[in-house]
Amino acid sequence: QVQVEESGGGLVQPGGSLKLSCRIPGINFATYTMAWYRRAPGKQRELVATITGSGNENYHPSVKGRFAWSRNNLDKMVSLQMDDLKREDTAVYYCNAKNPWSNDEHWGQGTQVIVSS
Repeated sequence: QVQVEESGGGLVQPGGSLKLSCRIPGINFATYTMAWYRRAPGKQRELVATITGSGNENYHPSVKGRFAWSRNNLDKMVSLQMDDLKREDTAVYYCNAKNPWSNDEHWGQGTQVIVSS
């Protein structure tokens, strides 16, 4: 069973920052595209951002310019720096790893982000 280690959620005021991290030591990490998804209360899950093994980044339009990836293949870890957080960023955030060749996929259990004054 592959362990997905998520951390970094919490409660923050609007305009504040949080950093989500995801580490998966049990896979050939560099070959996986990493992603963060989120599910807000009463809404469907949405894709927030992706980063390929070679470092190509993509962001949902609602977070572009506010969120930023970092990736360390040696440590088998990614982080998502979230700045200027808004109330609409409140959601449970899920780390996802997918190998684009084998379709092997792993999910984290989710970490709660609450943006509230």
